[in-house]
Amino acid sequence: MYDLVSAALGAQQLTQAAQLIKQWQQKTPQDPWLKLAMGQYWEAKAELEKAQITYTRLLQSSANTKVLLNAREGVQRVRDRLAQRREHDLSAAKQQPGATGAAVLVLEPVTGDRREASAQSLARVMQIDVYTARTRLPSKHWRLLRVGGAGELQYFCERLQAEGTPACWATAEQIKGLPVFRVQAIQAVEPQLTVICQNDAGQQGTIQLAWSDVTQWVIGQLPIYESVVDLDVRGKLKRRETTQDYGEVIDWHLHQRGCILRLCDRTYKYRDAAPLPPAAAFPSPLIAATAWKAMKAYFEDCIVPEPITDFSGFGESALDLIELLPPFKAHVDMVRSLPSPWDGAFHLYSSLRFLAAAP
Repeated sequence: MYDLVSAALGAQQLTQAAQLIKQWQQKTPQDPWLKLAMGQYWEAKAELEKAQITYTRLLQSSANTKVLLNAREGVQRVRDRLAQRREHDLSAAKQQPGATGAAVLVLEPVTGDRREASAQSLARVMQIDVYTARTRLPSKHWRLLRVGGAGELQYFCERLQAEGTPACWATAEQIKGLPVFRVQAIQAVEPQLTVICQNDAGQQGTIQLAWSDVTQWVIGQLPIYESVVDLDVRGKLKRRETTQDYGEVIDWHLHQRGCILRLCDRTYKYRDAAPLPPAAAFPSPLIAATAWKAMKAYFEDCIVPEPITDFSGFGESALDLIELLPPFKAHVDMVRSLPSPWDGAFHLYSSLRFLAAAP
């Protein structure tokens, strides 16, 4: 039967080969020569991933010397063809308009039984070993995997998605072009929500919206560093930066309007804002931390989606790579003695969340 299938494949008669394989499966489904013929059938159909899996499983299960020799040769042929295909497709992706612009590739969390298959997929697509792929595959938070050319990262993202590994990508221009308005205060909630905002140029105005306009919202805590003086092991004074506190930022994503409204607990003008319902029970604006906490609770009652609160995990993976991107405005106003990369990491994360959820 193997000779008949091989002859059909050699004559490019794939339909006949498939029929012969089906008959063979009904008679002796465990025959190792059948498994070899199936691998060669997938190879002839250019379904190289299926062929590779079939050959690899055969190498792990068969003791027939001739079958093993043919399976090893099949694995090598498939690897060579996959490498050629990858090189061709990647080269074509790099030639697309805008392909040389900067972009980011992000992995989304994978849990449970899906992790091993996703790790194998990540290893194949990115050409890294499986152990390294497992360590880079997130289980709880989004992870910034790579910064590079847009064409290349789009190709990687599409390959990962095609193999069932959740990923997304975006260009630096998309992130830079996303309008962000900094909320100074909420002026009114009835008859509609009215907020006082400031744009990039520092111009102040009002935006009116409904709570249903907030299609997604992101909360992040950003460290505030202070310069302190300590004694080193030799008893000498040494200056270092340490985290003294955290500022909290809330982004409202308005997809229908194509913009983000950003609130910050350190810059929100509590005295100029209207008390949120129930006004009689709303904390005094003189106690900013209490008023901010009450605001968040009110937002949770009014906004349908749950807030996205896993920024910190993403931020840790982004700090080392964010410097590779062209400079962009973080749109975070906090009084700092030194600029913090966490501000840019939050803006990047919120922008990626916005773009990934865009209709």
